[in-house]
Amino acid sequence: MRFGVALVASSLVLTGAIVGAAPQVWRALNAHQETPVALPTFSGLSTRTRIMGVADKQIGVFELENSQPLDIGSVPDVVVAAVLAVEDSGFYRHKGVNLRALVRATLANFQYSSGRQGASTITQQVVKNEFLAGLPRDGRYKILQARYAVMLEKKVSKAQIVERYLNTVFFGNNAYGIQAAADVYFQKKVSDLTLTEAGFLAGLVRAPSTYDPIRRPEQSRRRFEQVLDRFIDVGLMTATDRDTTLASWQPPESVTSAPERPTSRTYFTEMVRDYLLNKSTILGVTYPERYNALYRGGITVHTTIDPAMQAKAEKAAKDKLPVNKTGIQSSMMSLDTATGAMRAVVGGPGFSPGRNEVNLALRRRQTGSSIKMFVLTAALEAGAQASDLIDGTLPCTFPNPGLPSEPFVITKGVSHPVSPLAEQTWLSINCAYARLAQIVGLNRVVNMTYRLASSSYLTRDLYTIQPYASFSTGANELSALDMASGAQTIANGGIHNEPYFIEKIEGPSGLLYQHTMAPTQVITKEIADAEVDILKQTLIKGTARRDPLDGKRPAGGKTGTQDENTNAWFVGFTKQLTTAVWVGDPKGYTPMVNIPEFKADGVSKVTGNAYPVKIWKAYMDAAHKDLPVLNWDAPPAPTRNPLRLYLPGVDCIAELVSGKLPKTSTGTITTVVPSVTTTTVPVVTATTTTTPGAVTVPVAPPTTAYRGPVVKIVDPGTTIAPTDTNPTTPVNGVDPSRYYVYDCGKGIPASIKTIPAG
Repeated sequence: MRFGVALVASSLVLTGAIVGAAPQVWRALNAHQETPVALPTFSGLSTRTRIMGVADKQIGVFELENSQPLDIGSVPDVVVAAVLAVEDSGFYRHKGVNLRALVRATLANFQYSSGRQGASTITQQVVKNEFLAGLPRDGRYKILQARYAVMLEKKVSKAQIVERYLNTVFFGNNAYGIQAAADVYFQKKVSDLTLTEAGFLAGLVRAPSTYDPIRRPEQSRRRFEQVLDRFIDVGLMTATDRDTTLASWQPPESVTSAPERPTSRTYFTEMVRDYLLNKSTILGVTYPERYNALYRGGITVHTTIDPAMQAKAEKAAKDKLPVNKTGIQSSMMSLDTATGAMRAVVGGPGFSPGRNEVNLALRRRQTGSSIKMFVLTAALEAGAQASDLIDGTLPCTFPNPGLPSEPFVITKGVSHPVSPLAEQTWLSINCAYARLAQIVGLNRVVNMTYRLASSSYLTRDLYTIQPYASFSTGANELSALDMASGAQTIANGGIHNEPYFIEKIEGPSGLLYQHTMAPTQVITKEIADAEVDILKQTLIKGTARRDPLDGKRPAGGKTGTQDENTNAWFVGFTKQLTTAVWVGDPKGYTPMVNIPEFKADGVSKVTGNAYPVKIWKAYMDAAHKDLPVLNWDAPPAPTRNPLRLYLPGVDCIAELVSGKLPKTSTGTITTVVPSVTTTTVPVVTATTTTTPGAVTVPVAPPTTAYRGPVVKIVDPGTTIAPTDTNPTTPVNGVDPSRYYVYDCGKGIPASIKTIPAG
């Protein structure tokens, strides 16, 4: 009875097993129907793109996975032996399949449809990765894998199979392939790996996450011990060697704590990525083509960034601007003055995905007075010269083209009397420059800004610069790149080279792109030299006089501070480098006044001559340490005597008839114009004839003759028409010794005598 019950029970169990396995068996028996007549060739390997700085120093990579393919001939025999010992010691004996292991795995997988049994050869692993992606892991899968493996062994050599395996197997931490693994874990080339290091890497393959030496060091060490035991089994190591290796083995420092990799994202590498994907067709006509080339194409992008200068720029920004709770940050753009090549870019405190991603060196903010250098260029091209006189007295009121009912009024800042244009520049006098911008013509000033600073980031189609009455005080928003680009033109003898950051791109098949220079003579060398000579005084006796470069290296520049101290700038240059520095709150226009960390540093209000110029100086001194001291040519001698510049409608003029004009009109310097010979207007004394019997009328005694200046009002002319885009149309100016310029709204003071015109 008991025997019968047991027999029935056994039969039921066997029947259940057969029934349960039937679908798996059926699919396995029909697996041959899915076997192709011929295997396709290997697909192209995904290869990282390398970003190189000057001197071919790697500064970044683009990759979907860290894959660095190499030829099998580049892999030492000891590395191949270590991997085969751990993963497939019978590789050179089988023909693609280990039959005993295959039967064991197949029977196990009949019972577990999810596929729980492994035992694949290296050839089978290559087949799995290349040809079976996406298929369900069941009994049929193992049959297909075995069949494909046998076919592959007949099609390609053992060496090709090993090469493919070593280039594609995953080692964890985004390392695909043996070279990527050697780089990630040991910062080595494969050719430099030892047997022990190769074994360590081979041990990761079975379960990279489980044996991750960074996150699970204990499990990783136990796996390493198993690998060494395997080495003894196959004759790669003796027991004594094993014990010695274990006793001295320590994971490299870069493994025990995740290292700072030179392949991490930076503000600059993001600029490169954005440009190649979105702003050019160098890598392909369509976005998918460009994306695939950038992330899988194995290209090398040679950039203009100088890693040494970049480090100095980041250090200057970090050292000179105190960390603060308000969130005030800085940005910097440094260009090669002669070529426009970007040498250093500081986009903020440090690129951080999801937190600090915005490149502040490309973000536009109001410029403060730093924009005055472009107004000056337009004025010089229109015929003004450094010694010309202009009024900078506060307060001042000017027409507002954008809102005629509300004139542009300046009441704050520094008031400076009639003085040479050069002096008004290095002292950054707002009233003088608001006047000058309208004397030149606001549209011509806007045109000049585009001409000086044009780039792939700044064109009329991309961004509109407005002809505001407040143009010269920084109403428009521009970026550090825009400002550096414009200043580079001035410092380079008037020759503009659009800023660029890619020198060339090389692909697997050769050169894909080579940058070619396209210099444009935007302004004459004489105008550029004249402006440089003026801007050099900013660092000698102007707003940045406290921070000249070391050794009195020739340099020029312009400070800028926006209303309420919301933005602060310094834009300066040498013959070698042109650098713009911005300081402000990237979150908004926050007044940088009484910030505790800055007050503790002795800065109650952040202006252009505070942190911006200090950052600029620290970087420029360091960057120029080994560069020769160069200077510009002296500006050409003036071709005429100074004029008094004036704005018709705001400034009226009167011609001197006699006497001498006051210093407040002729300026704080003695002009080279000879004084006009003055004459005293004769005073006619009344006389009377007395007749007999007539009443005698007393006559007042003669008065003292008037000896002050006598003028007659003349037509001041008109302002530059908004439609006049000719950059050389002359500005309005008169001989300061022969003409009196006065405020039309206030009239001529009583101390000056006026006679009718005519």
